[in-house]
Amino acid sequence: MKSVSVAGEWFTVRWMDGRLLIMDQRKLPQAESYVVLETMEDVFQAIRTLMVRGAPAIGIVAAWGMALGASQSLARDIPEFMEELKAARDYVASARPTAVNLSWAVNRMTAKAERSVKGDQATVGLLQDILAEEAALIQREDEDASRAMGEHLLSLLGKSRGILTHCNAGQLATSRYGTALSPIYVGVEKGEKFHVFVDETRPVLQGSRLTAWELQKLGVDVTLICDNMAATVMSQHKVDAVIVGADRIAGNGDVANKIGTLGVALLAHHYEIPFYVAAPLSTVDLAIPTGRQIPIEQRPSDEIVKGFGVATAPEGVSVYNPAFDVTPHAYITAIVTERGVARKPYSVSLRDHVREVNP
Repeated sequence: MKSVSVAGEWFTVRWMDGRLLIMDQRKLPQAESYVVLETMEDVFQAIRTLMVRGAPAIGIVAAWGMALGASQSLARDIPEFMEELKAARDYVASARPTAVNLSWAVNRMTAKAERSVKGDQATVGLLQDILAEEAALIQREDEDASRAMGEHLLSLLGKSRGILTHCNAGQLATSRYGTALSPIYVGVEKGEKFHVFVDETRPVLQGSRLTAWELQKLGVDVTLICDNMAATVMSQHKVDAVIVGADRIAGNGDVANKIGTLGVALLAHHYEIPFYVAAPLSTVDLAIPTGRQIPIEQRPSDEIVKGFGVATAPEGVSVYNPAFDVTPHAYITAIVTERGVARKPYSVSLRDHVREVNP
């Protein structure tokens, strides 16, 4: 893994001349720094250490990681190649457990190779090319899905222009546009204006470091607030709608998202403010019936007691640091996917959305 200089507009992830480049989001907002991921270990560490984060972006990087590993294979035959591919799938999928897009992407890549093996002309070289094409398709589909979500959310918002969001679900979390921020990106393209309140999002500050950064880049009127200020701005009628992303959506519409999302949803419910979740269909996990079955990643204690290298708590104090919480579907006004707006009962509407793509 090595740092590189990149000219032109910023991006989250890009495959360039056989190399996988990502923005190192740990360096924001101080620096726009890019690294080349050269091995499967690099891909694993980039996902695990939050160099890349956001469920769709993790899936894209994982897909390209599979293509990267395949391109470096020295397998002598198809069975050996497939054995290596499946080992890579299991390894990368273990980097983070909550975001379903990660396992979805590596399983899709493996399934594509398995289907291609059945052809009479299958060779290791052909499979390497096919996997690179599949990763590129996953990234293009993500961009198209984000754009579609933006259009659907704009219709939902109507004249609402005071938006509150939690964590980062913009272009940094996807290939382009974002999920929760997609209506902002699409709206700006159409000349519309917004005022976005951004929760700082403790303990890693994805809101202040990432969301505020990219909204400033976009020229949007953005106000950063501490997480515990959300109730105040809602009570002052400054928020017309809340939009958040998701890392996994259960079959009944329960949503796992960055820790603190549940609190925001409860506040929005109290103040009768619409609470929207935006996520591609790859985030919907119909195999999990409710949010109680979603695995919640536990992060290192240093993120809280020594955040960014500064001691903020007494030595040896016990720490509980779940990366995500689960918002029950009862507090969600609508879930927006690339297929449109899903409403209660989500067990029906989400299944219908998935069925439209996979009849």
